[in-house]
Amino acid sequence: MEKASVALLGLGTMGSGMARNLLRGGFSLTIYNRTAAKSKAFSAQGARVAATPAEAVKGARIIISMLADDAASRQTWTGMHGALAAADSGAVLIESSTVSPAWIAELASLANARGLDLLDAPVTGSRIQAEDGQLSFLVGGSEAALAIATPVLGTMSKEIVHLGASGSGAKMKLVNNFLCGVQVASLAEGIAWLERSGLDRDKALDILKRGAPGSPLLASIATRMTSRNYDVNFLLKLMAKDLDYAHAAAAESGISLTTAANANTLFERAIMAGYGEKDMSSVVEPLRDLAASQG
Repeated sequence: MEKASVALLGLGTMGSGMARNLLRGGFSLTIYNRTAAKSKAFSAQGARVAATPAEAVKGARIIISMLADDAASRQTWTGMHGALAAADSGAVLIESSTVSPAWIAELASLANARGLDLLDAPVTGSRIQAEDGQLSFLVGGSEAALAIATPVLGTMSKEIVHLGASGSGAKMKLVNNFLCGVQVASLAEGIAWLERSGLDRDKALDILKRGAPGSPLLASIATRMTSRNYDVNFLLKLMAKDLDYAHAAAAESGISLTTAANANTLFERAIMAGYGEKDMSSVVEPLRDLAASQG
């Protein structure tokens, strides 16, 4: 059976890995990225490069967006030369960005007005999982649309979880990132404390990793914080954005995420200190600086 033609909008940390796996999977791929230079490597591998989102989606059966936030998603789908108005009849739209449930509801309504299905399908995993095709897709939307999209999503993932109606994937992703963000912020404070406490930091972290606080996230982030390697797996400024979205979305359900607000204070401080474009594990550095200044 002929493989679906795919348009991918966004070649950031996650989108680049997704593009590589789509090309490896033999899909006819058209790509669009706001910074055109990022497209060159994929053009050499056989992807068609489009100058606008509208151009990218012409003829595509599956259209995937992987962007930074609500504003970037809105501009790409509905702005000048946007993808939504240019999408072919029968195309399945997939928003894989981590965006707010409110924007997903609006985008789904706009898509439905055109007779198109939208899946909200954000992912768990970071740069390494995207490159290895080991993402997990958290999907909201119709089962019929998901059935069409599954061969494409399967090429980039280890699992596809259908969570229910439109917006379910977006909500689940924010719960996931809320818990991750709070844990990373707590670990940053814990490491800064250990380093000033007189304890053997590495021995203490080994105890924590093997004990009740231990988790895969704690283990990987602790390694990055102690080695001070902040090459991007997950951009720090995007975690701050996700915590903001989570706080707002939870409030709509009558829940106040006080721990999200406290964690985001640390991420915003790190952004102000110049770490916004580095990995989220660099949130520890302003805490180290503060501890050092206090002697």
